[in-house]
Amino acid sequence: MKSDVIVVIGAGGIGLAIARVQSFGKTLLLADYNEQALQAAAESLKAASYLVETQVVDVSSRESVKSLVDTASALGRVVQVINTAGVSPNMAPPERVLAVDLYGSAVVFEEFERVIAPGGAGLIISSMAGHMMPALTPEQDHALAFTPADKLLDLPFLSPDAIPNSMIAYMMAKRANNLRVKAAAVSWGERGARVNAISPGIVATPLAQHELNSPIGDGYRAMIATSPAKRMAPPEEIAIAASYLLGPDAGFVTGSDLLIDGGVVAAMRAGKLPTPS
Repeated sequence: MKSDVIVVIGAGGIGLAIARVQSFGKTLLLADYNEQALQAAAESLKAASYLVETQVVDVSSRESVKSLVDTASALGRVVQVINTAGVSPNMAPPERVLAVDLYGSAVVFEEFERVIAPGGAGLIISSMAGHMMPALTPEQDHALAFTPADKLLDLPFLSPDAIPNSMIAYMMAKRANNLRVKAAAVSWGERGARVNAISPGIVATPLAQHELNSPIGDGYRAMIATSPAKRMAPPEEIAIAASYLLGPDAGFVTGSDLLIDGGVVAAMRAGKLPTPS
């Protein structure tokens, strides 16, 4: 008898924390772009008695995501899909940020919708950055939510002339993530499945440390100091929220985004922090 399958895309701190909570006793299909990081993460889980399969994936490639979907469905009944893949503004040029964080996220929603089990659930780890930018027009919001993934990057307001830097690309991508879950909730619902998003603030992971040590590190430290919580979050706090959204207690929750940022966005709204630009 085949096991229920949990798919986690992204073997970083948040992905691993969610995998540990969600996948024990099930088959975990762990995927990442970085093969070395993927194998190291898988070995740590296997050493703790998790049943782990791995696959390298590039979410910016539909064919790569399709291959991941095929692997997942061959392993068993796909009951949960968690997408934590992404690149930060300090890691990539605008076009790569849009390709991974915006287009790639949309492709994952579209492709896994074909195999998600009735009663199953999807989750994307987005970012508080999606809550920071000024409001878009209703037409732009609708386009980000409902445009087929393969046409998303052709939208005029996502053209290189309209996206001047990686930070704007990142905020736009994360806004799109939050809108795509609303659209996906309708189509996934036709299969009896749910899909939601979490928008974390600064989480204590190697990626966050990379940002803190980068030229934009002072901005990160200002967010922490000015936020009501005055701290970062450990990945385990995000995993606890993910467990709720993926589980039966959240059976009435779909198409939603949960902001877990220690109050950074609230501080921005209060004028205590500048909006990134």
